[in-house]
Amino acid sequence: VGRGSETEPQFIHLAYRPKDGKINKKVGIIGKGVLFDTGGYNIKTAMMGLMKFDCGGAAAVLGAALTISELALEGVEAHFIVAACENMVNEKAYVPSDVIVASNGMTIEVDNTDAEGRLTMADALVYADKEIGCEDIIELSTLTGACMVALGTGLAGVFTQNEDLASELRDISMVTGDKSWRMPLEQEYNDQLKSKIADIKNCGTRYGGAITAGFFFGEFLGKKK
Repeated sequence: VGRGSETEPQFIHLAYRPKDGKINKKVGIIGKGVLFDTGGYNIKTAMMGLMKFDCGGAAAVLGAALTISELALEGVEAHFIVAACENMVNEKAYVPSDVIVASNGMTIEVDNTDAEGRLTMADALVYADKEIGCEDIIELSTLTGACMVALGTGLAGVFTQNEDLASELRDISMVTGDKSWRMPLEQEYNDQLKSKIADIKNCGTRYGGAITAGFFFGEFLGKKK
């Protein structure tokens, strides 16, 4: 994704461990860190001037890292991960029809260069799951406008197949006032990601785009998380 930018991508990993060394749970928090998103060769035709906000997920993750360290939480080891880059256009930038290989060996057909955030976070998910061994992983991102079409700007969409985590996030949402709504993961939508030349495509059709994005992430986790 970052090939088209003069700014070198950065893979950021911060870790918090309680001072007493007692750890009951290991969690990962991943944020989308696209510092500016032109859309790449599938260039955006609207809202270009706002695309600095495509690192909102990363900002939330780094804010959580600061808050957790100041609260000195006990019993939890937390890992904060951001794959930071820009999605720009030049002679080196990736293009539609490219096939790229994720860190877990899965091949991905680039159907749309403006579905770039999920490509960066695929490797972050693999890292949190396989390398660190996080038991629960939470991903925060300004991933797709399809979610705002469904829920508006006042609710965050929640996608998970882990019932316990879904309940925990719902309860936290009610306490904090950060409104959220659990979205469906209808299995038949996953067929939109089938590719003839790779293991998976990076996006499906315009219909159910937020759901297919959720399924895409699931391909990079070892189990329901």
